[in-house]
Amino acid sequence: MARPTKFRRVEFFPEDDYFVPWGKPKCQFEEMTLKVEELEAMRLKDIEDLNQEECAEKMQVSRQTFQNIIDSARKKVATALTEGKAIRISGGHYTTTHCKFKCAECGTIYEINYDVDRAVCPSCGSDKVMCNKKAGFCKNWCRGNNTNLNIE
Repeated sequence: MARPTKFRRVEFFPEDDYFVPWGKPKCQFEEMTLKVEELEAMRLKDIEDLNQEECAEKMQVSRQTFQNIIDSARKKVATALTEGKAIRISGGHYTTTHCKFKCAECGTIYEINYDVDRAVCPSCGSDKVMCNKKAGFCKNWCRGNNTNLNIE
């Protein structure tokens, strides 16, 4: 049996999450989905100029996993650019320290892991969770019930 996928640590969330080729009607292009952790890998390596080991450490994955993530990301971006496809940044298997959640059922406060667009309390299993929303990106990037809640 395969090991479960480890959540990747992400620190950056883009303001814009959809890019389209200029001058093509929407009905004429295909779409590539770039996962949030793939964008983070490219940001760390290509913009922050960190080496592979530093990138892997920041994302809390092995160097090989980091290499697999960035290879996939670069291939998707290159394909989209050369074939005139749109790029949607969405989904993935990641976690962040930017946002805390609180369970409305049991009151547990926790960091959320993003997987299959679900937010479930790790203590009681309830899906009645609320986002802190102190970070400005929450309206776009948090899953579940996006209720404004001040959690310290």
